[in-house]
Amino acid sequence: MRPAAGAPGVADVRDNGVMAGLDAAGLVRSRIGAAIFERVAGPEGPARRQRIGEAGERWFAAGRPVRRVHGDASMFVGGISALLLQSMHPLAMAAVAGHSGYRGDPWGRLQRTSYFLAVTTFGRATDAREAIARVRAIHRRVTGTAPGGRPYTASDPHLLTWVHIAEADSFLRAHARFGAQPLDQAGRDGYVADMARIGAELGVPDPPRTERELTERIGEYRSELAVTAEAREAARFLLLSPPLPLLARGPYGVLAAAAVSLLPGWARRPLRLPRLPVTEAVVVRPAGQAMVRGIRWATSGPR
Repeated sequence: MRPAAGAPGVADVRDNGVMAGLDAAGLVRSRIGAAIFERVAGPEGPARRQRIGEAGERWFAAGRPVRRVHGDASMFVGGISALLLQSMHPLAMAAVAGHSGYRGDPWGRLQRTSYFLAVTTFGRATDAREAIARVRAIHRRVTGTAPGGRPYTASDPHLLTWVHIAEADSFLRAHARFGAQPLDQAGRDGYVADMARIGAELGVPDPPRTERELTERIGEYRSELAVTAEAREAARFLLLSPPLPLLARGPYGVLAAAAVSLLPGWARRPLRLPRLPVTEAVVVRPAGQAMVRGIRWATSGPR
């Protein structure tokens, strides 16, 4: 028997089921993406995103490496790794512990950092310069004395250089391992050169402009790095007790393990972070890649 005129056939039912499944998947994707964006960008996120998208001159053209790296979900891993690496400088860690409010307002700090990266990478040149000016003004007010008795100021060019190169190295490592389209050597050098522009605007003197220069500059800081009790406490907070709901702890744990896997051995040992090459190769790296792909899928959907 044929179906009555106007009645749905097998193909119609099948197609309707497929469309319903796609709609449900799209809804889940949209909700997850919105939740991630809200957490990372904060209440001002929608307005800031709209402003960043406005027409105007920009520091970096659409094809520049810095836009590929900073626009990729691997930044979730690179950001954690950068914080761990930066904490190894006693004066940088003292400034963070004394002034950043990373315990009292960790999400606020994340949201300010994410906006700074977004506006300097993707935003208009005028907005990027305004963001730079605000950060430099804050740096001038961040002064104090580290537990060992040494004075520090966040505007110190030497300290600014350490923070800059630790970020650039961590973001580049994360993208190379977890990025959707890892850069070739020319692209990696281009990324470091792009970051040099931002660093120079912040007050970093003669920032590195190639990957080789970046590696050499980090090596020059090795002799003054020392993990303090504050740094280990920050690492425990960042890796083991972040202010997250229970359901988010598992996914975050995967990102945290992936971030630790990016650190060189000389950084892990003083931070008391284990090095397990087989586990990292067989478990951590695939899990991290899957998690980053999931975040990329959720955040690349329509808004």
